[in-house]
Amino acid sequence: QVHLTESGGRTVEAGGSLRLSCEASVSISTIDAMGWYRQTPGKQRTLVADIIRGSTINYADSVRGRFTISRDDEKNTLYLQMDNLKPSDTGVYVCNAVTVGGSMQHFAYWGQGTQVTVSS
Repeated sequence: QVHLTESGGRTVEAGGSLRLSCEASVSISTIDAMGWYRQTPGKQRTLVADIIRGSTINYADSVRGRFTISRDDEKNTLYLQMDNLKPSDTGVYVCNAVTVGGSMQHFAYWGQGTQVTVSS
């Protein structure tokens, strides 16, 4: 079992910056992949950014060049640095972790999310 706790979400003005944190209950060096998803009312949850096996990084086209995902293995924490924020970035940001078990089975874990609101 992996428990994920997000923090850092708040209301900011357009053009501002924010850093989100996701602390895991286990050593993140043992987690195959970690990432951030955004959920908006009435819409499907979509990937914002992720890190696969601590090296490969993916970004959604809408945030590339503005957001930076990183991890601190010593603190078992995943970060999302958000710069030049836009109102369209508003939503609940949810942390995700994927582990691999026996027979190459994959298991997904989700945090409760943290609200980010960008005002005009």
